[in-house]
Formats: sequence, C-alpha cells, structure tokens
Amino acid sequence: MMYAADENRYDGRMPVRRAGNKGLQLPAVSFGMWHSFGDEANYSDSEKIILKAFDSGIFSFDLAYNYGPGSGAAERLFGQVYQANLKPYRDELVITTKAGFHMWPGPYGEMSSRKTLINAIDGSLKRMGLDYVDVFYSHRFDPNTDPAETAEALDSIVRSGKALYIGISNYNDAQTKAIMKTFKELHTPFVVNQLSYNMLNREVEDDGVLDTLKENNLGMVAYGPLAEGLLTNRYLGGIPEEFQIHWSSTEVMDQGRAKLAEKLNQLNEIAKNRDQTMAQMALAWLLKDPVVVSVVTGASKVSHLEDNLKAVQNIRFSADELAKIDSIIKG
Repeated sequence: MMYAADENRYDGRMPVRRAGNKGLQLPAVSFGMWHSFGDEANYSDSEKIILKAFDSGIFSFDLAYNYGPGSGAAERLFGQVYQANLKPYRDELVITTKAGFHMWPGPYGEMSSRKTLINAIDGSLKRMGLDYVDVFYSHRFDPNTDPAETAEALDSIVRSGKALYIGISNYNDAQTKAIMKTFKELHTPFVVNQLSYNMLNREVEDDGVLDTLKENNLGMVAYGPLAEGLLTNRYLGGIPEEFQIHWSSTEVMDQGRAKLAEKLNQLNEIAKNRDQTMAQMALAWLLKDPVVVSVVTGASKVSHLEDNLKAVQNIRFSADELAKIDSIIKG
C-alpha cells in the first residue's frame, strides 16, 4: 500500500524554529539515526518509526556517513525508506549528513580535507538516492588541515548543487571562529553548529560558542540531549558499572555513579512537578534557549518517539525551576 503522509502533520503540535535570521527552519525535535539504524536493524520497524516521525511534524532527518553500525549503513536504510515512501515529499524534508569521523580505510577516510569531504558527499548522496542534502556538515574540526581549505571545500559542495546549506559539528568556540572567517569571505550559506549539549553536560555554555552563534545570527543543533539515557527514568535505581557515556559527556561522571544517581532522582522530582517525564523535561530544557534550533533524538520504538513529542508541549521554565536544576547539577 502506498504511504500517504498525515494531512495534519503541520497542525502546530511540533513547533518550527529558525536558525538565527537564516532561511533554515527545523522542527524543534529532529529525528537522529546515529543508533539502531544499521544493516542489522529490522527494516519494517525502522520504516514505521521514520514515517511516524514525519506524520508528527518531524521533517528533519539527521544522518552521517559513519552512522551504522558500519559506515554508510544508516544512510542506506534511510535511503530505502525515502525511496519507498518519502520521495514525493522531498521539498518538505530537511535531510542532513556529515563527514569527518572514520568512514573508509586510509588517510582520506576521516577528517576534513577537500578530498575527504568531496568523496564523502558523493558516497552519501548515492546511498540515499538523493541529488542533494539540505545541510552538509563537517563532522569534526581537523587540527592538521587549514580551516580555510575545509571551508572552501564545503563552499564548493554548495556551489556544485550537492548541498543547500553548510553546518559544522563538534567545533568549539575558537574552531567555529576560525572556519567562519572563510565562510564570511565566500558568502557560504553556513547556518548551524551541531554540538553535544544536555542538562548534565554544559561545556558549550562555558566555552562561549553559544554566544558566538547568537552574535552571528546562527543556530545550534543539540545532540545527545538525554546523555546516553542518563536523563531518562532508566537509572534512578543506580548506574551500572558497564554503563558507557559518550566521549563528549565524560565529565558528568566526575563525582561518581552513586552521586549522579542521587542527582537524577532530584531532577526527576522537578520533572514530576511539571507533569513531565525526566526525558521530556531534558528536551524541553534545551529548547528554552532560542539559539537551539532543534534537538536531535533517536527512537527505536514508536512509543519512545511519542514520549519525545510530548516534551515540546511545555518548554517554559520558571526562574525558580532553572535555579533548582542548576543547583542540583552543580552541587
């Protein structure tokens, strides 16, 4: 049976936010395909979740060359779902991908040289069956390549019609400023920096990158909003020894697992008072700041997705709630 999108998908359930004063607009929640969408994934389960996301007003799908497990696997799977169902809706969709972490063997299989980025975009488009992506990201700063080379390569990708906008990801404040210089000279349509950010991991606040993005009318896309599941009710009873945190959030474990579990329980009490789950509150907390254009979150079940969608119904926090959250986390 042919898929037909829900006619009420833009009825206001999912707020749409803008990257500064740029033309890029995104749903407050974007669908991320970092986990659970590799070759081992069940196709029909993945298809159900992706289509449910689109029917719910999530028109932005976040991928990368290395998402899998296994390079290219998530893009291949998304491409199959797109070709079978979403192709008629291409003008509504924002499909984004990234290059920079390990993609293929040899020295060009990672980082941000001109050759790496141009080879990567071609591979990504082929796997997804697309003529262009909406945002193409440099997935990480390359310390050995002049940022001007990276910027020029990204600019030429836009000029060749293979991407509409450019993003960077995991670039701190100094790195953002370094590459932005060339983007400005070339008038590259650079719009967002995608960074690890959640209630527990505030590095981007201390670094100054959020202020730089605001000052330049750019947006921030937040990934890792639930800190690998710590900000769900899964670990209220304690955090097992084998739990692994993402490399970008390691300092959240600084005071030990027992202390962190105690903090999570205190945060959960605030969430309850807001009639939210902790996960919903964690997503809402990120969206309180207008510089955050979208929060990227995955889902391996339709029920997870529906829970995430409820978060956008209440993104207002009182000064008292914010102060309480900060004192718990920083305590």
